[in-house]
Amino acid sequence: MSGKHFSVDGTLIQAWAGHKSFVRKDGDDSDNDGSSGEGDFKGRKRSYKTHESKTDPDARLYRKGKTASELRYMGHTLTDNRHGLVVNARVSCADGHAEREAAKVMINDARQAVNDADAQITLGADKGYKAREFIEACQQMKVTLHVAQITSGRRSAVPDAIARTVGYAMSQQKRKLIEQDFGWAKTVGRMCQVMVRGLRKVDLMFVLNMAAYNLVRMRSLC
Repeated sequence: MSGKHFSVDGTLIQAWAGHKSFVRKDGDDSDNDGSSGEGDFKGRKRSYKTHESKTDPDARLYRKGKTASELRYMGHTLTDNRHGLVVNARVSCADGHAEREAAKVMINDARQAVNDADAQITLGADKGYKAREFIEACQQMKVTLHVAQITSGRRSAVPDAIARTVGYAMSQQKRKLIEQDFGWAKTVGRMCQVMVRGLRKVDLMFVLNMAAYNLVRMRSLC
């Protein structure tokens, strides 16, 4: 592994719980239709602040992009750019800040593992990591962020001086390798919908899957 050039990304993991288990924390049954005890959710606002799943309280009702709202967790991996091996993995509750918060922890661990405090560390990421506070956090850790550029007329989070470098182009190419470990975990490792409940157990299962993926990946590199 290079130990200096990384990529980060997150993926949604469907929890082992259904919509019917997502009820009000205060016990008010006003979300139910009163006939069968099953929730009639159309037109009703629900959030983790007022509701929780009785089956898996750690799961969060979350949607991303054009996906439907489901009870989910979010898995995160940090990969080394040389061969796409996973160097850090963790699971968090699903919310809009989870990917960036997990990335801060993982890249900081990678930064600390480098003996040379002046070593140049790069981090490739997609457009979801373009938030100013994340960019500033990377700068404080002396990490050069290679986030995907926005070319739709808005101002890009990546300076042109960085976007024109060879390293940036390589990061944007290599970061796509991270989709392979997600795909493997969800098909072979059965992480698409976990059959365990609770953040700790889901995290253990995800980390075990990433370790297994590394073994399979290293076999093909020999």
